[in-house]
Parts: sequence; structure tokens; C-alpha cells
Amino acid sequence: MLYLVSTPIGNLEDFSYRAVATLKKCHYILCEDTRHSKSLLNHYGIETPLRSFHQFNEAKSEEKVIEDLQAAKTIALISDAGTPLISDPGSKLVLRCRAEGIPVSAIPGPCAVIDALVLSGFSTTPFQFLGFLPKKQSELDALLTQVLFYPGTTIAYESPHRIEKTLEVMRTKDPKKIICVARELTKLYEECLFGTAEELLTHFQKNPPRGEIVLLLAPSEPRACYEHLSLQELVTLLQEDLHLTKNEAIKTAAQMRGLPKKEVYKHFTND
Repeated sequence: MLYLVSTPIGNLEDFSYRAVATLKKCHYILCEDTRHSKSLLNHYGIETPLRSFHQFNEAKSEEKVIEDLQAAKTIALISDAGTPLISDPGSKLVLRCRAEGIPVSAIPGPCAVIDALVLSGFSTTPFQFLGFLPKKQSELDALLTQVLFYPGTTIAYESPHRIEKTLEVMRTKDPKKIICVARELTKLYEECLFGTAEELLTHFQKNPPRGEIVLLLAPSEPRACYEHLSLQELVTLLQEDLHLTKNEAIKTAAQMRGLPKKEVYKHFTND
């Protein structure tokens, strides 16, 4: 049996009795950083051995883990903080277990995405989670452009040293959009800041951001529900609302619709 066990995202008291009992009965625990996870285990008197399992050794470790699971060993997978597989390694292992007929069970618990969402007060139906935002400027621009046309709440992870860059992009794309920055969730200095990109930039210039950050963008206005627009209408809307060039609008429209750029360009060859 493979157990996916959620761990605290800050406050060590956010650990369930079931999670502790599960980790105690396992043969060993897979974790990202053994030194980090050892502190949690020591706090709860869990003596189960830890084994390193992260994005750089995931493929190499998978065969041994599957072999042990097939030999009826009980193994747990945890992340440094929060729910395993959420922007963390583990998806490939779970899929492999499903393919091999190995039972998998999840022990629910803390998740920064959900904690931030309910704290923000933004709509929970629907919402989308983007994981960590791309570092490349062109990819970040394209992704945030698509977000502006999503009718629900958008959630992403961001780092303290990159949050201002992301807010600067948002300021140029939609200066009126309300944004929430949830910081240090469940910890002593937890806070949720609300405002436009300009207002939040002003705040962070005076108060440099620290700690883990969850970024939430309020749902877009009804006009941004673009699903029923033709390609021509979508490209025109992108040009007018976001002040994009025609080529930029066509490229963005292709990304939003999941179509090859060449296919979208065909609709404008006679313009």
C-alpha cells in the first residue's frame, strides 16, 4: 500500500491523528528533504526511516519503491509541506502504482491552495491552480493574458523575489483586477493582502515580501468569458482590451484555444 500523507504547511499542530498513525506503521517514508521532514517526525515521535524522493531522483527511485510495494511493504509519500503531488513529485509513482494494481490511499490534510482560496473570499466555483508561475518573461506574459479571460479564481504559487515582477506584468495587463497575496499561511506572521497590482507593488516596495506566497486573482468580468467567440472576435477583443498587436493577439488566441499558430493565422491571411 502506498499512502499519500499531507503534512503541515507551517503550523505543526495541523497534523491529523490519522496521519501520525499512518506514518508510524509504514516501513519507510519517501520525502523531498530528509533533514526537513526529520523535524516533523521528531516532533511527533515517529521513528519510521526516511528516504529521499525528489524531482532529481524520482525516476531512479521508482523501480525500488514499486518492488517494495509489490513485496507487501507499506510506504508513505510526503512533501516538505502540504499535500503530496501538488507542485511536488509523485504523480508518476501514483500512475505506476495504478498500472501495477498496487493500492493507493490519500490521507487528507493541509493544502496551501485551498487554505488561501477560502481565506481570500474569492469565488470557489470555479477556480484553477497554475502551480508555480513560469520564470521566462514571454511565457509569463502569455499565461497571465489567458488568466484575464478565465471566469473563476486563479491561484498560483510565487516566490518573494519574483512577486513584484509578476505584479508589474499584471499592472500592464489589467490595472483594475483585484489581487490577493496570501503569505506565511498558518504561521505566526500570516497575512492576506488585497488590492490592485499597483497598490500591492507600492506596499511591497515599502515592505519587502518574505516567506511562502500564494497569489490569487479575482474572477474576470463576464465579458471575459470568451468560449463562444469566433477566432476573429477573440483576436479583436485581445487587441482592444489588452492593447496587443495583431500578431500578438493571434499568438495569444492560439494558446488560449490550444490550436497551432499556423491554423489561426489562416483565418487572417486575406486581411
